[in-house]
Amino acid sequence: MLIDGHGREVTYLRVSVTERCNFRCQYCMPEKPFSWVPREKLLSFEELFLFIKVAIDEGIKKIRITGGEPLLRQDLDQFIKMIESYKPGLDLALTTNGYLLAPIAQKLADAGLGRVNISLDTLKPEVAHRIAQKDVLKKVLEGIEAAQKASLHVKLNTVPLKGVNDGEILDLLEFAKSKNMPIRFIEYMENSHANQNLQGLKAEEILEVISSCYKFTDKGRQGASPAQLYTLEDGYTFGIIDPHKHDFCESCNRIRLTAEGMLIPCLYFEEAMSIKDSVRKGDVKGASEILRTVLANKPEKNKWSKEENEKSDRAFYETGG
Repeated sequence: MLIDGHGREVTYLRVSVTERCNFRCQYCMPEKPFSWVPREKLLSFEELFLFIKVAIDEGIKKIRITGGEPLLRQDLDQFIKMIESYKPGLDLALTTNGYLLAPIAQKLADAGLGRVNISLDTLKPEVAHRIAQKDVLKKVLEGIEAAQKASLHVKLNTVPLKGVNDGEILDLLEFAKSKNMPIRFIEYMENSHANQNLQGLKAEEILEVISSCYKFTDKGRQGASPAQLYTLEDGYTFGIIDPHKHDFCESCNRIRLTAEGMLIPCLYFEEAMSIKDSVRKGDVKGASEILRTVLANKPEKNKWSKEENEKSDRAFYETGG
């Protein structure tokens, strides 16, 4: 069992397999050149897997593969199969922009992937192009359809932005509802790598829009999830994630591993430790000791609040959000 310095059990590992992305979204890294970290700086799947085995043996029950855009990493299905074969029945999930998903959705499902979160910020091609700086919507929608056909559990993520896609909140909710997919509206997370002219909608503003058409009941949060859940009268449930709050920190059960081997205790926590040397030497004991140290340093609360108008310096494309 993995217990952090504040007595919380940690059961969830998010693994970023690449910082590369084929989008340049306004709220993430609109100005970053299309480049990549040299292969020798990245952990191989075998090196990542060595640490993942340590983490599973010590209590990790859920693993989410993230990026950047994880589908840019070749042979990702083989990596998923390695994990699933080691611990059959493990909760294996993926977060993706969906652009490359359609041709490989079934292959990922066959490898053991169970769930996929797909970013869908708009249903309008021109707005999608404005956000991602690329013509992306058609392939993203094809990815969503292919994931459902492969029997993957699909969840949609949307970042509502003022003057960009804020007029589509109801359309996106109704689209998700028609497909029997949950949707999570995520407050824009201010960060120094994003377009600094952006303004996101706050939770109360999102709820005001939805209340103009639907009645709903606040169901609170479930377990360690950061999403506040709301249920419509017909039983459909949507969620809102307000990353400025600290209430979900009380039950935080996650840590993050980057593609370069940095083990991060909190999304907004700058301190991290590297497992690269340990896993490249095959030093399982050393990797386990680093894991324990990072857990001991995991902060009680995140270092971010809307009142202080703080911006995170964390590159979300490295940590997977």
